[in-house]
Amino acid sequence: MAAEAWIGAGIVTATIGLWATARLPEYLVALLFFATVSVLHLAPPDVLFSGFSSAAFWLVLSGFVLGVAIRKVGLADRIARSLASRLTGSWPQMVGGVVLLTYALAFIMPSNMGRIALLMPIVLALADRAGLVAGSRGRTALALAVGFGTFQLSASILPANVPNLIMAGAAERAYGIHLSYLPYLLLHAPVLGLLKGLALVGCLCLLFPAKPQKIAAHGASNPLSSAEKRLSALLLATLALWITDGVHGISPAWIGLAAACVCVLPRIGFLAGDEFAAGVNIRTCLYIAGILGLAAFVNHSGLGASMGTWLLHRLPLDPSSPGSSFGALVALTSTLNFTVTANGVPALFTPLAQSLADASGLPLLTVLMVQVIGYATPLLPYQASPIVVAMGMGQVAARDGIRLCLALAAITFLMLVPLDYAWFKLLGQIPR
Repeated sequence: MAAEAWIGAGIVTATIGLWATARLPEYLVALLFFATVSVLHLAPPDVLFSGFSSAAFWLVLSGFVLGVAIRKVGLADRIARSLASRLTGSWPQMVGGVVLLTYALAFIMPSNMGRIALLMPIVLALADRAGLVAGSRGRTALALAVGFGTFQLSASILPANVPNLIMAGAAERAYGIHLSYLPYLLLHAPVLGLLKGLALVGCLCLLFPAKPQKIAAHGASNPLSSAEKRLSALLLATLALWITDGVHGISPAWIGLAAACVCVLPRIGFLAGDEFAAGVNIRTCLYIAGILGLAAFVNHSGLGASMGTWLLHRLPLDPSSPGSSFGALVALTSTLNFTVTANGVPALFTPLAQSLADASGLPLLTVLMVQVIGYATPLLPYQASPIVVAMGMGQVAARDGIRLCLALAAITFLMLVPLDYAWFKLLGQIPR
């Protein structure tokens, strides 16, 4: 590589290292990355700061606004009261119920960020009612359940995850392969959806044990206030537009932004200026912009392509050993995830898929599907921006997110990947 490329590689490595070790605040690392690349003229502003113009950034910001509004008017506490008696019977029941909510909502709502914006204030209100105070292990576990359940489990549902959509679009453009909803669900839901969900519940219960207060069912609640009725109507309209984005063609980000604007309008809305300032976590927004800018910089500089090509020639791909080839491809996507993050993996991996299929002897469609396992299993939180957002909204410490990432990744690679291989083989995706 040229000297400029080596400098870029050093900056990327340092940025990832600082995020991984949490030696500096995550927003400060993002700002240092922006400043260094700008001063050295390593990327044009439209690439470096592309995160600020991305749909993900604006979904994050609007998600914070909607979350604050849901908490302020009392809707979060009202919904939490209706769930409390059903979910607080035991700690595994409570964690499992929250994880199940994240997975069920993924079938009807396409946006990870939107789902987190709706669920997080409700789950935090549920934690309050169960006596899980701020900073407690139980509250941390429930916030992580929202983030990890929303991102990792939704990878098994084709339209419910941004990397899935990037992969589907790239596969159709490059190879003319059109992925269908039900075959995709059948291939991934049993292991990456259901079994991984059980593994997530187990990890949360073991790493963050807690004893929620048992809450008995209450009688009839107070009628909805005027603010609750207006916000409910706004949320239902927003949800309807999110669900039907394939019909009207408006991005979920802009729908969320419009809803956020309504929330802060004078008289009509629900939040004053100081409430908006206090509720929007600018630290997390800057972090998200930094993650997206890093991925764009890696692609612009050619580091991602160079890394992919270098790894391609060093993978132990052998047509006579489909099992080892399957594992090597999962390892490749996991490695790429460190530099280009989850959204960037399918954009980088998919063009290499035909070469990987030829070298491994696996069908092209199988190679394309293997990458889902890798990008849906981040080893560090920064690799998946929805997890970062959930940690920001739930005020979760970086070390707790890292612990869960590593524990769930270990279970996935040691236990679920072999099961996935067997399932792929049973469905005819692996040659016998």
